[in-house]
Amino acid sequence: MDRVALIYNPASGQYSAGRKAAIDEVLGVLRAAGVEADAFVSETVGSAEEYAKQAVREGRDAILACGGDGTVHAVLQSVVGTETALGVIPLGTANALAANLGLVGSPAKAARKLVDAVPTRIPVGRIHFQNGTGPDSRYFLVAAGVGADALLMSRMEPGLKRKLGYALYVIEAFKIWATHPFPLFEASFSSNGHGPDRVTQVSQLLAVRIRSFGGMLNQFVPGATLHSDALHLIAFGTRSRLHYFNFLLAAVAGRHTFAKNIELVETATVDCRAINGDTLYVEADGEVLGHLPARMETVPDAMNLLVPRGAEP
Repeated sequence: MDRVALIYNPASGQYSAGRKAAIDEVLGVLRAAGVEADAFVSETVGSAEEYAKQAVREGRDAILACGGDGTVHAVLQSVVGTETALGVIPLGTANALAANLGLVGSPAKAARKLVDAVPTRIPVGRIHFQNGTGPDSRYFLVAAGVGADALLMSRMEPGLKRKLGYALYVIEAFKIWATHPFPLFEASFSSNGHGPDRVTQVSQLLAVRIRSFGGMLNQFVPGATLHSDALHLIAFGTRSRLHYFNFLLAAVAGRHTFAKNIELVETATVDCRAINGDTLYVEADGEVLGHLPARMETVPDAMNLLVPRGAEP
């Protein structure tokens, strides 16, 4: 890689005060390796995507998303379908994709791993949904969900997120578990030509593209991988708080299993629609996007991802 653009949000993550110094260190690592690198500050909604589009037009070899999964998500929208590779420098509150790629530790350490990373062609997820003006769609790399997880993301107030970090996720997740009614919605899984589609009612649906979220949620969804052309989903066919609680405890301990009420589903597509007049949020890569109805699918051979040597995402 010869020409690289770094895109970063100065306010994301818990360490925004030292963000400029971290970016300067990353630039130093890249330039010492002979890489032409420039940094772009994403300070407004949509500016990360605009900078990414500009980098693609300029023929940059790669764009490094310096932040959390939200920054990665913004850059992703512009690199799908191009030859420009996406790389990740972990600087956010949630760095699930970086953890899955083995990019842990300091930003400078991650940059050293990316200098000789291999651009790898992978599929991506895509979610179609409704927003305030009509139908829309977004690509995703980490996960997309309908139900309680999207409600959780909607409660991530930016100021508190910067102050409390990962602890805010835990606090709000407990509040949702204790008070949310977990309304059911309809999910229709494609049969891939083998009989009719299967339709069921669920209270939570999560499509996962990565093997490990790092930390407590290692191996959260068995079989999930960035290389898969299929969707790997956890479908919660229950409204029971006890079932949710027991499953999450088992997942943290690495002993979770799947049964009829909480099952692991592999499918090409899934269509979701609300029932009983409920308005249910959808999210992708931690970003709240809109509401049902929604459709999830994968886009094969979609983009180049910078995968560090030795990583097995």
